[in-house]
Amino acid sequence: MIIQVIAAFFATLFFSIMFNVSKNQLIYCGFNGAIGWLVYLASLSLNSIVLSSFLGALTVSVFAQILAKIRKTPVTVFLISGIIPLVPGAILYKTIYYIVEEDYTMSNYYGIQSLQIAGAIAVAIILVSSVTNTKKRN
Repeated sequence: MIIQVIAAFFATLFFSIMFNVSKNQLIYCGFNGAIGWLVYLASLSLNSIVLSSFLGALTVSVFAQILAKIRKTPVTVFLISGIIPLVPGAILYKTIYYIVEEDYTMSNYYGIQSLQIAGAIAVAIILVSSVTNTKKRN
């Protein structure tokens, strides 16, 4: 588990470099991705990959908001790089693989699962964003 969290840290860090994030923010982006992946792994015991992705994205979104305030940087710097480990790339690959293999039952299964995960990540980001924007208006 710890190896996966370290790998998530470096994956997030390297994607942040690709996204031209300021050198001052790189470590924070890496920690945000690692914390989100840690929550994802810890919540896999709930036997729902969609719920685990939601909780991981929720954690990334909350920490992105906190880091943005502390570091006086736009939220997207930490948010976009932080969700990279949670994106269902392997599941999307399996979807396309089974389409090519003409196994439409499995391609439907993985396709629906990838849409559910992507939707859960989007809902988590919107939820945190809307709560923080509501507090700013009051």
